[in-house]
Amino acid sequence: MPHREGTLLDYMIQNFHPDYVSLQMDVMWTHFGGGNPAHLLRKDGKRWVSLHLKDLKKGTLKDNTGLTPGENDAVLGTGELDIHGILVEANKLGIKYMFIEDESPDPLHQVPRSIAYLKSLKY
Repeated sequence: MPHREGTLLDYMIQNFHPDYVSLQMDVMWTHFGGGNPAHLLRKDGKRWVSLHLKDLKKGTLKDNTGLTPGENDAVLGTGELDIHGILVEANKLGIKYMFIEDESPDPLHQVPRSIAYLKSLKY
C-alpha cells in the first residue's frame, strides 16, 4: 500500500524498532498486492521470522480489494509465485517457521501435493 515516499511496510520497517516488531510474510498476499516476496526477504533480512506459503493460480486478476476467493489457491509450485526462489531466500535468512496455507475448496487434495513439491526442492 503506498505511503509517503514508499509503502506502509517501508514505513513500519523504518520506524518500528526490530527488538519490538518482527514480521511474518504471507507470500501470496505480498505478491497479490504487487510485492516481490523474495526481494522483500533480501531487502529486509532479519525482520522476517516466519512465512505463510500459499500459491496463486496463474492469471488471477489482482485488484486493490485485497480479496480473492479460495478457488484461486494453487498447489505450491504450480501457480504464479516463485516458491523455490522464496524458499532459497528464507533459507539464507534462517527462517525456521513456514506454514502451508490452503483455503481452496479441496485442501485435502492440494496440501499433500504441496508437501510433495516442497520435499522435492533443493535449496
